[in-house]
Amino acid sequence: MKKLLSLLVLTLIITVFLASEILAIPSFARKYNMTCKTCHSPFPALKPYGEEFAGYGFVLKDQDAPRYFVDTGDPELSLIRDLPLAFRLDGYVTYNQSNLEKSDFNAPLLFKILSGGALTKDVAYYVYYILENGESGKIEDAWFMFNNLFGSNLDLTIGQFQVSDPLFKRELRLTRDDYYIYKVKPGLSNTDLTYDRGIMLAYGFDSGTDLTLQVVNGNGIGEGVSDVFDDDKYKNFFGRISQDAGEHLRIGAMAYSGKEEKIISDIARTNQFWIVGGDATISFDPLELNLQYIERSDDNALFTENKTEAKTRGAFGELIYRPEGDASKWYGVAIFNWIESDFRESNLKQLGVHLGYVLRRNIRLVTEYSHNFTDKFGKMSVGFVSAF
Repeated sequence: MKKLLSLLVLTLIITVFLASEILAIPSFARKYNMTCKTCHSPFPALKPYGEEFAGYGFVLKDQDAPRYFVDTGDPELSLIRDLPLAFRLDGYVTYNQSNLEKSDFNAPLLFKILSGGALTKDVAYYVYYILENGESGKIEDAWFMFNNLFGSNLDLTIGQFQVSDPLFKRELRLTRDDYYIYKVKPGLSNTDLTYDRGIMLAYGFDSGTDLTLQVVNGNGIGEGVSDVFDDDKYKNFFGRISQDAGEHLRIGAMAYSGKEEKIISDIARTNQFWIVGGDATISFDPLELNLQYIERSDDNALFTENKTEAKTRGAFGELIYRPEGDASKWYGVAIFNWIESDFRESNLKQLGVHLGYVLRRNIRLVTEYSHNFTDKFGKMSVGFVSAF
């Protein structure tokens, strides 16, 4: 135990030294010559201003970006002067990951190359390439957004995105612990609430009501076969409504349904599912509480001749503490995940406690302890999260 403590302390000291030499800032901050805390608190978590910026196609309505496009003399050509690029690098030292009772250097655990921005008025893009857990790289988010269609508040996104993005964006969380209910695939199902390919329509009312509709393939973002990405003839449908209820509360409800097909012993079998849920965000500075509850039903999760029904339910609660708001150097997060399923391997009760220090607006030093009550073990991480 003393050796482990010494290792963690040494790693933290080295991390502080290395991170203090990094002064670069990500592409959107470079573009507008402004601090990261304009949109983040701390990064990658978004403030309302940052959510508005992203939803408006990475354009600030109250500020122009000087010399953003090249003046070619052709008014029909929109050419970005400098391609917006940013990088993210995360690394950790962990103890007892997956209950292995050993320490491990998880560095780099994650590396991303990100690019995004406005291509012309009301047209934007976003894409990133990721290497994670030592695996070969892949593209996850990759989409075009068309804002203010037909002169209205209607936005259209097409490409790869997460089905759960209108709920809570997994990419913006501060903890290593995930929103695990979004990742559950009961039995042999290929469908969850993470990455998929499709279209998303979003409409915002002046009353604070937001509507979202998605139509997706339903089988994730794996490789295509003969230029075909959907592995069956069915599409899945997602809908959500959310409402601001005063300055401190937002509530929402969602439904997701569809059908998927697999060929088992040359016989086509289907699984029909539905997912419903409710979510809420309650914020009273310096605290923010995010809540999500999900119910799921599959009528043939194992794709058997005699249908194998499965019920799954789960939730998470995430409490974020920023003692001085977006000016906080220290912050804390507690996250609790709970899942109960007829497929017991999906069951989970887990509590994570995360403490972070903002060394720079784009560099965080973090430590996190997570205890799995289902499998009765805890894991410890110390590391850094950086963007430049």
